[in-house]
Amino acid sequence: MASWSEFAADEPRLADEIRLLLQQYGPGFGYLATVRADGGPRVHPVSPVITDDGLWCFVIDSPKRRDLERDGRFALHSFPPEESDDEAYVAGRARPVTDPATVARVARIGRAAPQGDWRLFEFTVDVAMLTRRDQVTRPGGGRPEVRVWLDPGAGAAARRDPLAPEGRRGRHGFDTRRPAA
Repeated sequence: MASWSEFAADEPRLADEIRLLLQQYGPGFGYLATVRADGGPRVHPVSPVITDDGLWCFVIDSPKRRDLERDGRFALHSFPPEESDDEAYVAGRARPVTDPATVARVARIGRAAPQGDWRLFEFTVDVAMLTRRDQVTRPGGGRPEVRVWLDPGAGAAARRDPLAPEGRRGRHGFDTRRPAA
């Protein structure tokens, strides 16, 4: 499990492009998928906070917070831009943050309500993916460019890109640059 800062240090351009998609409307905005107690998916909009040292999310007392407290697996997907079908995706594990200084610092940055019933979670990055569709030079779609980063510390099995077994391997992940299926 890599921290956001470890991922960003390894793939700064990809991290910047994902950050831009997640923050395209000002504060962070995306869809958070969690795992329900029965194993099914749960998806809700959230406002992630991205700093140089982490990917964070304040989660109010809700089923999704209980999901993260019980089983920290998550997936975060960007809200679609108005002018394209570009998308960003990050998956990993969430962990509650209890350090008061960190909570206060991220609350200031994220403008979290001071008396809210929320808990701060830090999201680690196991997988990061960016899909770009060139609408300008190929109106109507064209072939998407898919870039995938997989945590190098996750083990060999986790580093296989299920989308592109023939993909060209980057330093620690894959850069497929081919149409998505």
